[in-house]
Amino acid sequence: MSWLDQVKGDPFPWLLEESDPGVRYLTLRDLMDLSLNDPELIQAKEQAHKSGPIAQVLKEMHPEGYWVKAGAGYSPKYRSSVWSLILLGQLGADCQLDERITQGCTYYLEHALTSQGQFSAGGPGAPSATVDCLQGNMCTAFLDLAFTPPQLELAFEWMARSVTGEGLAPLGDKEADLRYYAGKCGPNFACGANNKLSCAWGATKVMLAFTKLLKGKRTPLIERAIQKGMDFFFSVNPASANWPCGYAPKPSGNWWKFGFPVFYITDLLQVAEALALLGYGHDSRLTDTIQIILDKQDSQGRWPLEFDYSGKTWLEFGAKKQPNKWVTLRALKVLKLID
Repeated sequence: MSWLDQVKGDPFPWLLEESDPGVRYLTLRDLMDLSLNDPELIQAKEQAHKSGPIAQVLKEMHPEGYWVKAGAGYSPKYRSSVWSLILLGQLGADCQLDERITQGCTYYLEHALTSQGQFSAGGPGAPSATVDCLQGNMCTAFLDLAFTPPQLELAFEWMARSVTGEGLAPLGDKEADLRYYAGKCGPNFACGANNKLSCAWGATKVMLAFTKLLKGKRTPLIERAIQKGMDFFFSVNPASANWPCGYAPKPSGNWWKFGFPVFYITDLLQVAEALALLGYGHDSRLTDTIQIILDKQDSQGRWPLEFDYSGKTWLEFGAKKQPNKWVTLRALKVLKLID
């Protein structure tokens, strides 16, 4: 059975409307199996960069290469460099098509990456200001944007070590060169923001970043980190989202609200994407999660926008509770991955 047999109706004419060049490009790229040299795909990609949301975000970039505020780019949410680069990655932006993307990535790298490999909200001299969600999101964004500086290998190495604990001293050992901090406080995705317990939001970002690496680029350390991640996610039924909740009696309801863009708050759709990309799409332990995804579509094979950043980022991506092209793209991509 084809993955399309699980989709009600035919959402493709809607997704391919020329009035939405960003959605059209990603539909052709991610769902239609076109060759990278296909003229239609090339034209759609160019159009998305010229007149779609990519162009709108790039228009807001400061000539020096940052958004809103100079420096490490974590604040203000959700328009500064961190969030703008994450958004550009999810929109399908490519350094090769616009030099401003390379400029923005380079500026952020110079102002946020520490010598030890952490992406830091406090800048290159503040390794303590890092957390899994930031590290994973920025590693993902850089690879999505086709920005692959040599320093990225160090960022992935830190991220893998922070998961496994290999070579890292505990939080209190302030004399150690490599150690945990108050935010990124321990192995297995432990986070100070989650009362020092494993944080599944951060874990999702880390695992998604690992999927972006070709298998030949995954070192034994990274492979061990991936296995730790799989053990963590399948320690419960993912559909329950019953991972540790440091300051709440039950999981956040946002796990079941699919949205766009996806920043540090995440959803089961992104969990399913990461696990499927790592080869677990057919794992029976993911069955209930896939059913949740399928049940959210309407009779025309469209998924609604349930979580958004309306008024908080550079542009709007649709009305809540209405069929949404961006969310539909995300859902169809996961279904295609598990085919």
